[in-house]
Amino acid sequence: MMNTGSRRNLLIAGLLLGMFFSSLDQTIVGTAMPRIIGELGGLDILAWVTTAYMLSSTTVVPIAGKLADLYGRRILYVAGILVFMSGSALCGTSQNMTELIIYRGLQGLGGGIMMPMAMTIVGDIFPPEKRGKWQGVMGAVFGLSSIIGPTIGGWFVDYATWRWVFYINLPVGMVAAVAIFSGLQGEKRLKDKVVIDYWGAITLVIGVVSLLLGLSLGGKDYPWGSWQILGLLGLAFIFLLAFVFIERKAEEPILSLDLFRNRVFAITNIVGFLLGLGMFGAIMFLPLFLQGVVGVSATQSGNTMIPMMFAMMITSMLGGQLISKAGFRTLFVAGTGIMTVGFYRLSAMTVHTTQLGAIANIVVLGIGMGFVMPTLTIAVQQAFPPEQRGVATSATQFFRSIGGTLGMTVLGVVMNHQSVKILERDFFPIVQQIPAMQAGPFGNMLAKAQSDPQGLFNALLSPETLNKIPVQWQQILLPPLKVALSDSLHVVFLVAAGIMVLGVFVSLLMGNERIEPVKTNRTILKDVNESA
Repeated sequence: MMNTGSRRNLLIAGLLLGMFFSSLDQTIVGTAMPRIIGELGGLDILAWVTTAYMLSSTTVVPIAGKLADLYGRRILYVAGILVFMSGSALCGTSQNMTELIIYRGLQGLGGGIMMPMAMTIVGDIFPPEKRGKWQGVMGAVFGLSSIIGPTIGGWFVDYATWRWVFYINLPVGMVAAVAIFSGLQGEKRLKDKVVIDYWGAITLVIGVVSLLLGLSLGGKDYPWGSWQILGLLGLAFIFLLAFVFIERKAEEPILSLDLFRNRVFAITNIVGFLLGLGMFGAIMFLPLFLQGVVGVSATQSGNTMIPMMFAMMITSMLGGQLISKAGFRTLFVAGTGIMTVGFYRLSAMTVHTTQLGAIANIVVLGIGMGFVMPTLTIAVQQAFPPEQRGVATSATQFFRSIGGTLGMTVLGVVMNHQSVKILERDFFPIVQQIPAMQAGPFGNMLAKAQSDPQGLFNALLSPETLNKIPVQWQQILLPPLKVALSDSLHVVFLVAAGIMVLGVFVSLLMGNERIEPVKTNRTILKDVNESA
């Protein structure tokens, strides 16, 4: 029979393993995709491999949080691991791209359950002043998996088979499931009477899936004014409105509207939404600048992001130590303020910016992120008792994910609009002076650039495409193209900086709330803090 300290250590090991293999999956698969396409085909539906995972993982988050409050953390977390493992096993057996997409959706359900549960359990077993430290450790594990994921994926592809990028999750997941099941003993049922809000769950799922699909497909697969996109967004509006009405009357709502009466919860989730809106959208464009303007390789571009992760890890742990003295508002304002500076510095980058200069700007962004991201979770966990901690913690990830999807869409629209304007002014007039460029594959590429300028940037700045273009043409085309790309991203990063300025003002509304003394912290593990 293990004592409480041993069980807690076993539980932490299981949580870190779970974090590692669920986040590893997000980077290891990308390396194997060319080989997967070569064997399974389906290049035209490749994007759905990522979209299916994103849809299911985002949608299930608030539902998983509520079920964890009703049934307990252990059963939900272990169920999430088993679903994730099942999806991974099925992905490895895929015989065509359609099967892989379906199984990735199943995998996303497991991942969407696991991520918020890990943060919830940390809130349950550690007092507030230690949560920042352990969230920083989990951030380090996430960073480690992001760094080694592509290498592991490449090794499997080169020396084994791409199917092992999915099968690797099985032994690691099994160890994590056993560790968490054994370590999370003595958990008390937080709700004696369990009532499931089925209609709330149904309307939420349909509404969120419709919204995310509309945002993901709009402007890419279908025009924004097409009946497909308008229909999806209209469906999202109807069902999310129905969800709000249902939650007002439900006995055990999936996401109680009463939570928003709590100032800490409301302000924290607005800040988290704005964080996702600016951060995820802008970070998506950083590799484009590094590869297209600075001229580094894809591998070097990925490595350039590593210092940002380290900066975020350090400040997240530092913020965890400062939060009891400084309060939530101070860390939110400091983090969003530093991110504003970081995005402004990114907006000032030009064709003359070096890789080292870009890294310095990205590090500033990581410092700000580190102050904000763990504080989001710590703040809402402090504001609610254990029986509401699951849904409160899940809400922070949910709104941040929705903000990220919307941010990628909004900043993508800004990028396209700005690119078309600059290309028409500075690039196309040069091309029109060379009649030979108007015909053949290159002519088709230029025609598509009117509606998809990012496609032109990606194509012309890839080594494979450049090798097909005569050197004398490259000398004419590349300088104005790089300037156009740099000027377009200047506006994108400025918009992201503006979003962070709004985050600063929202953060000021937080008030003086801070973590309570350790002696008032409650836990769902019997006597676990006595051994802390």
